[in-house]
Amino acid sequence: MSAPTRRRDEQGQVTLLIIGFAGILLMAIVVVIDASAAYLQRQGLDNLADGAALHGADLGSAAVYEEGLGDSRLLQQEAAVEEAVRDYLARADAGLRFPGIDVGVRVDPVGRSVTVRLEAPLDLPLTIPGSPSSPTVGASSTAAVTLVVR
Repeated sequence: MSAPTRRRDEQGQVTLLIIGFAGILLMAIVVVIDASAAYLQRQGLDNLADGAALHGADLGSAAVYEEGLGDSRLLQQEAAVEEAVRDYLARADAGLRFPGIDVGVRVDPVGRSVTVRLEAPLDLPLTIPGSPSSPTVGASSTAAVTLVVR
C-alpha cells in the first residue's frame, strides 16, 4: 500500500490574487486621473502663453510708429513687450487660475520675436506614494509680427 497523500490546501490564494489586482487597478486609476489633470493644466498654460506672446509681440512693436518698417518683421521693445505680457496675464487672471505662476519673457533681437515661458505648481487631485512632492508644469510660446506686402 502506498502512503496516504496529503492534499495541499489552496484556500485563500484567490483572495490574495484579487487583492493584488485591485491594488494594481487602483494605482492605474490614480495615474490616469493625475495625468489627465496635468494635461489639462498644461493646456491652460499653453493657451495663456500663446495669448501673452501674441499680445506682447503686437503691442511691443510700437517702434514701427517711430522708426518705420525696415525688414519683414517689426522690432520689439523689451520694456513694452514685458509690460504688455504682464498686463495680458493680469487681465486673464493667471495668478488666480494658476497660483504661484512664474513668468519669463524674452525678446530675440535677431529673430525679432517674443517668447513667453510660464511655469506653475501642478495641483494633482491624487498622490501616488513615491511621486514628487511639488511637481510643476510649464508652457512656452513664441510670436512675431510679420509684414506681408501684396
